Amino acid sequence: MAILTRSELDARLAGAARAWFHEALAEAAHSAGAPEAAATSYAVPAWELRFAAAGRHCGQEYADSVRTLLLHEAGADAATLTRLYQQGTADERRAVLLALPLLDPHPAAGLPLVEDALRTNDTRLVAAAVGPYAAEHLDAHSWRHALLKCLFTGVPVDAAHGLAGRARGDTELARMLSDYAAERTAAGRPVPGDLHRVLALTSPTEEF
Repeated sequence: MAILTRSELDARLAGAARAWFHEALAEAAHSAGAPEAAATSYAVPAWELRFAAAGRHCGQEYADSVRTLLLHEAGADAATLTRLYQQGTADERRAVLLALPLLDPHPAAGLPLVEDALRTNDTRLVAAAVGPYAAEHLDAHSWRHALLKCLFTGVPVDAAHGLAGRARGDTELARMLSDYAAERTAAGRPVPGDLHRVLALTSPTEEF
């Protein structure tokens, strides 16, 4: 699901949920405006509690969007993103991953989170991890393995942002895909249909 803007959420959330959302944004903005107090306090900032409760108050359909906007409003830095990811539920981790390209922390700041998600077999985390942030910041080796992870776990390769551009002319990716297809065939297992599609994209002369 696409991340909604504040105005789009305002139009879709019911009265109580919308009021809760506005209060959460105000708390996040207040936290961003008082970095010294946040840095010296051992209490969990109120907006982070809201981050965890977003699904309960605004509905799971809108939780990713609400959480992304809270991260943006709070000006969440790399340390905050890492803490929320490491301590969060799978849904909260997914929201952090989806927010990375919108927050644009230091280029390498989100990479450990993406790499962690790609080590899991949670298809929702894997799909979120191969979004625009990964397309821009993962090196070629890591991106190839991320694409194979999609094939291993059944995540549609369309989840991989910038797939056509990054796959074009990638002979190493073509080799890896061919080896994987051969292994599956030798083991009597079906080859994912997406594999042949990506293999075709690796042609340097493929037109898009």
